[in-house]
Amino acid sequence: MNGKGQSFSDFMVEQGLYEEDQELAAKKILIYQLEAEMERQNISKNEMAKRLHTSRSAINNILDGAYNSSIGSLEKIAYALGKQIAITLQ
Repeated sequence: MNGKGQSFSDFMVEQGLYEEDQELAAKKILIYQLEAEMERQNISKNEMAKRLHTSRSAINNILDGAYNSSIGSLEKIAYALGKQIAITLQ
């Protein structure tokens, strides 16, 4: 950090990490919500893989926050759960 009183957010912006960090946080929240909905509906990863005509390992990758999942892949899971993803500009 450059000086006393600099916020962590300012530091992240200065280092060029803020946008990346925000995107990862948003994706992790979305993944958490999808997994919670799968649990609420009692749908396993195996069942989700069957619904999406893919493998369980593909579902694991999509739901892994470290994996570079596309919004489209997350939308497919949401759709299979009878849900939609809503992204808003604030």
